[in-house]
Amino acid sequence: MQITRRLEFDAGHRIPDHKSQCRHLHGHRYAIEITLSGQIIDRAGDAANGMVMDFSQVKELAKTHLVDRWDHAFLAYAEDRAIVDFLNALPDHKTVLLDCVPTAENLARIAFSTLDAVYRDTYGNHLQLARVRLYETPNCWADATRSDGA
Repeated sequence: MQITRRLEFDAGHRIPDHKSQCRHLHGHRYAIEITLSGQIIDRAGDAANGMVMDFSQVKELAKTHLVDRWDHAFLAYAEDRAIVDFLNALPDHKTVLLDCVPTAENLARIAFSTLDAVYRDTYGNHLQLARVRLYETPNCWADATRSDGA
């Protein structure tokens, strides 16, 4: 069985080598979908009885380990020195430095890697992260899955 929880957050970025508008500083209303697979819990009296995982717990863990870190931050490639220096000059600016260019593909891969251990077999029901889908816009997204080696 698979379940999916969607969360949204706002963040800025730039793609330094892009040949069009994305090379400029800009932001997105990102959405992230976290898909988990596992067996349905069948334990009378258990608060998660009949579920793969409680959706509120899926949300809480995603916020704690990823979304709250990225929300209202500028996601910057650490090698993009001019931007990093600029952001460092802003007092108390929320900047997340990444070891790769912050494309939708790379952000989905990082999110999968970050969240993979968080959801691992929480209830003894073979729970695991199956997919992270990161929407950069309503029409553009990237999927990171276990089969990708994410």
